[in-house]
Amino acid sequence: MEPKKKLINSVDSCVDEALCGLVRASGGLSLLRGHRVVLRADLDNLKGKVALLSGGGSGHEPAHGGYLGAGMLSAAVAGGVFASPPPASILAAILCLHHAGASGVLLIVKNYTGDRLNFGLAAEQARNHGVLVDMVIVAEDCAFDQPSKAGRRGLCGTIFIHKLAGALAEEGCPLDQIVSKVTEVLKGIGTLGVSLSPCSVPGCLPSFDLPPGDMELGLGIHGEPGIKRLKVASADELVKTMIDHITNPDSQSHLPLKSGDSVVVCVNNLGALSCLEMAVVTGAAIICLENRGVVVARVMSGSFMTSLEMAGVSLTLMRADQETLRLFGDSTFWKIVCLSKRPLSPVMRKALERVCSTLLEKQEELNSLDRAAGDGDCGNTHAQAAKAIREWLQDHVVPDCPGQLLSVLAGLVQEKMGGSSGALYSLFLTAAAARVTEGQNIAAAWARALCVSSSGAESTRNLTAMAGRASYIAAERVTLPDPGAMAVAAILRAVLESLEGQK
Repeated sequence: MEPKKKLINSVDSCVDEALCGLVRASGGLSLLRGHRVVLRADLDNLKGKVALLSGGGSGHEPAHGGYLGAGMLSAAVAGGVFASPPPASILAAILCLHHAGASGVLLIVKNYTGDRLNFGLAAEQARNHGVLVDMVIVAEDCAFDQPSKAGRRGLCGTIFIHKLAGALAEEGCPLDQIVSKVTEVLKGIGTLGVSLSPCSVPGCLPSFDLPPGDMELGLGIHGEPGIKRLKVASADELVKTMIDHITNPDSQSHLPLKSGDSVVVCVNNLGALSCLEMAVVTGAAIICLENRGVVVARVMSGSFMTSLEMAGVSLTLMRADQETLRLFGDSTFWKIVCLSKRPLSPVMRKALERVCSTLLEKQEELNSLDRAAGDGDCGNTHAQAAKAIREWLQDHVVPDCPGQLLSVLAGLVQEKMGGSSGALYSLFLTAAAARVTEGQNIAAAWARALCVSSSGAESTRNLTAMAGRASYIAAERVTLPDPGAMAVAAILRAVLESLEGQK
């Protein structure tokens, strides 16, 4: 038997390429350099609010990178396929959210040993950095009548917690109150899965063998087999079996549900069911619950937490009072918030690209000016910055807010440019970031700045250097303009030309 065919480029790169594809397809996301961490592009909006971080192994898409946005997750960290992410990446995500001004960070973790260990370790390390952080463990699996010491697994009910905690955070609720609320809600969530086929990790054989005509009941989301093997039944029969199991009072992991209770239902495609089958199962679930006297207040039907290409479905039920329904939202079709695109700000991207081209073209000219009064590397230093910005542009969407872009650039030049120039540019960009808003006439402001910078750069011919290497050279020998000042003028000119080209 051979591994199942997958439409990927390579086993080793598929996770990173999938994350890149997710980010490139959405205007509201970015990647944290050096880590498999997806971030909201509008992190400024987290100031004073609790940030939400979730994640786990890849292969469950759209979980969890597909749930970033206002009122949902602030960041998601991805491990390899069906593998927990490393503590270093989780910690990097926490610190990023903390530095963005979040009042606290809530970790939403599925109850698997690797996830609990790695998220728990990162949380402890974050506390040592002074971050207010807490963790909610989702363990709503109803498969086992007598759960093992490890407890119940975390499954698609995790998405409900994203939504509810996200709504509370967006309203400005403090961390301890969010934890208290969702912990209470978790007691009223139950999930059960069934599959008609196994799945296979890229490069590997199928996770278990399932003969024709059989289906697996009570399986998890990592390709592990379930608790019981049944003969394939009709949708109505299968749904009744699943709901009976979820609500069976003889099971230690059951969800108590009685006539008159109000619920939110999630019919989750584990990967490969057709839309037709999903619609049939969804209708069967609603009818089955209504026949029990249960009020179906909200319905979600689609792919929310998959298991690669597994042909199966999970049912998640959540008891919901009026407050829970309010937080959950009014729409009967629950929309994934991150899929609404923000403008990609093509003007600012083109301006950056032009700045980079200009600095690379002027590399030798700036070096030549610098040789007259310094060590001759001014052009090289600016070229380093240009290359770093170009590399960043390949993997990131330019944020819609000019101030946020300037903050990003401040960090880039501080890290990659080096020398006095890197520090000076970082100071300038950081100060400018706090003062630039979308409503300003940026082109007019830039034209004035270019005029001042050009005349200022030319006037440096006659200045006496008071600091730096030029201060050690006799003034009469320093007759050329300062290369750093010329570089600033060239940058401003490139930006203005780009802005004027958009008119």
